Amino acid sequence: MSGPRDSRERRRATPSATYRLQVTADFTLDDAAAVAGYLADLGVSHAYTSPLLRSAAGSTHGYDTVDHAHVDESRGGQEGFDRFVARLHEHALGLVLDLVPNHMGVADPAEAPWWWDVLQHGRDSAHASAFDVDWDFGDGRIRIPVLGSADDVEELEVVDGELRYYDNRFPIAPGTGDGTAQEVHDRQHYELVDWRRADSDLNYRRFFAINTLAGLRVEDPEVFDATHELVLRLVEQGAVDGLRIDHPDGLADPKGYLDRLAEASGGRWTVVEKILEPGEDLPGSWRCAGTTGYDALAEVDEILVDPAGEAALTALDTELSGRPVDYAQLVHDCKREVTDGSLGSEVARLVRVIGELSGVDREQQTEALAELLATFDVYRSYLPDGREHLDAAVSAVRDRRPDLVAAVDALHPVLAQAGTEAATRFEQTSGPVMAKGVEDSAYYRWARFVVLNEVGGDPARFGSTVEEWHAAQDRRLEREPASMTTLTTHDTKRSEDTRARLAVLAEVPTEWAELVRRWLSRHPLSDRPLAHLVWQNLVGAWPLSRERAHAYAEKAAREAGLSTTWTDVDEAFEASLHAMVDAAYDDPATNGEIEEFVARIGPAGRSNALAQKLVQLTMPGVPDVYQGTELEDRSLVDPDNRRPVDYDERRRLLARLDGGEVPGVDDTGAAKLLVVSRALRLRRDSPELFTGYAPVEVTGSAADHVVAFDRGGAVTVATRLPVGLAAAGWGDTALALSTGAWRDVLTGTRVVSDAGGVTVGELLARLPVALLVRE
Repeated sequence: MSGPRDSRERRRATPSATYRLQVTADFTLDDAAAVAGYLADLGVSHAYTSPLLRSAAGSTHGYDTVDHAHVDESRGGQEGFDRFVARLHEHALGLVLDLVPNHMGVADPAEAPWWWDVLQHGRDSAHASAFDVDWDFGDGRIRIPVLGSADDVEELEVVDGELRYYDNRFPIAPGTGDGTAQEVHDRQHYELVDWRRADSDLNYRRFFAINTLAGLRVEDPEVFDATHELVLRLVEQGAVDGLRIDHPDGLADPKGYLDRLAEASGGRWTVVEKILEPGEDLPGSWRCAGTTGYDALAEVDEILVDPAGEAALTALDTELSGRPVDYAQLVHDCKREVTDGSLGSEVARLVRVIGELSGVDREQQTEALAELLATFDVYRSYLPDGREHLDAAVSAVRDRRPDLVAAVDALHPVLAQAGTEAATRFEQTSGPVMAKGVEDSAYYRWARFVVLNEVGGDPARFGSTVEEWHAAQDRRLEREPASMTTLTTHDTKRSEDTRARLAVLAEVPTEWAELVRRWLSRHPLSDRPLAHLVWQNLVGAWPLSRERAHAYAEKAAREAGLSTTWTDVDEAFEASLHAMVDAAYDDPATNGEIEEFVARIGPAGRSNALAQKLVQLTMPGVPDVYQGTELEDRSLVDPDNRRPVDYDERRRLLARLDGGEVPGVDDTGAAKLLVVSRALRLRRDSPELFTGYAPVEVTGSAADHVVAFDRGGAVTVATRLPVGLAAAGWGDTALALSTGAWRDVLTGTRVVSDAGGVTVGELLARLPVALLVRE
């Protein structure tokens, strides 16, 4: 039996696997502590929580930290945290904590002591240097976009020594509280302005375009120390064993931040929420284990998509759109909407920082910057790393916009000078432009095949080959063997099981197109691509409550921003959209077709779900399981993916599996729980079996329907493209395993490999996946 030191060292080592928990006021640290034993039984080595520091009242995610010195009381506070960690340690589990260094929640200034002090004392505040404010713009006053209109200054009141605007509270600087409310307001270090001015006139950096999240200057050592003091103390005490860093692209100096963090944390295992575009690598100089896994998610998704379905689905999309969609142009246009709209304040600040350029007027400079940001092919560069992306953007804009050549040529050397404020702010701005333009806009406008419209993916890349998969895993093992892998996060557009079912559409594209045409004929919507997006998601998540379906459709329509928007709701259009959703439940013909189609593709979807899960859990990297997804979970975009998890059900099913039950592939989800628990336990208990990577040769008529690899003793075998497989069967398909006896840890099936290998049909007779070890 291992002693306390062994347990501590195991927790501080690279995790064998993590389990993500969304800790909220409704699922507190005590609730999390109650599932520690279950997580240990499942097979993970570390719990992995959402941010736990004090956040805005009512926050359901924790990414709006208001005070870095306290564990959030509504989630359990420090005492609840201590109980949680103690329970984890009882079960030899470690803790990976999500940390938010880029920004702070400022929705209610009274909740955020630093922000309150800055608003009260301005540049003289002890915390003025903590926030990224352009004090020389806006008459030296922080502009806060909270008023319903400019005339609403008349609604201001002075109450109990504070300035009030309805329920909004703001401080009053010493000695400025006499006179009318408007006169008091005009003397403050802040200016309350019409919320519509947020797009163009703000003078503080935000997280994306969220006015209530103010950017922090964590590159300042004092700010770093103050915002990390509690977390690093918890690391030193052994309560926190690993870190997940939120949004490093927002930081002025991600490399410097990670260097400082590694030194302060003793080199604890750390991953960053960095979204890599296909083919992009994390800078090799960063002191971290890798990313949070969106790159791995894309690799797994692509291997299960049938490229043969591309032509038919593209034809359907062209028909519904009324023209062929140029995705690259769509992305550019969506990003320009962002530079010219919601992130206009950030672009304007960048123009101010750069200042005058010889021979270039302000209008040309702004347009050239916007074009460069819209053309950037990755989220950001990290000069001198990534200089080639800036050069490529400059070249592309020069070719496309001859009228901007002079401006672009003048900007190029300014933006290429690493470490300058101009270059740094351009880097900090390109990421939000990409995220808002692509993830939150283009992904909702192009509905050709929504499986591919996922964070870190490329909707224009329709599937991949097994050979490409193997090459990617060789590279992953070589470069980032301890990077996180995932299939579902709190930010994915659809959960893994929803995508697994929808992947089947690429194998039956003609049948799907016929269904979509019938539904659009019966229930027309003026925005036909949006209708296609909604129908795909309803089928992927079916059966789902009417309430969930309506919530998704409304959010999707407003994010797409073509027929209705968050700030300018088209009530007539949204009424027709909701009527279409209702038809999925109320129209007998449509409802019957949905039920029949889902039943028909359901088995193939479950095959995909088991395949992608086993592949993700056994590929190079540290696998994460998002809360609840060890069973079937067909969620849609947040907040749908934050619904409560029934852990009692999962405990009961796991106990039955541990009692010897071998489940079928059915709607109980028990087969998925079997795959998850057995793969995780093998990784935890026999790490030596997961130290390498080698493709396993597959021969025979159905060889294209298998992806198989050897991790150094543990062999993964997974079915792909199950609809095509069902038409012909496995036939003579065989795995070229080394000779001898092997055992499938999932089902207990024993096979013997001889000169002809192992027959796949025999191996996968009970489940569409197998995890083999030497007998």
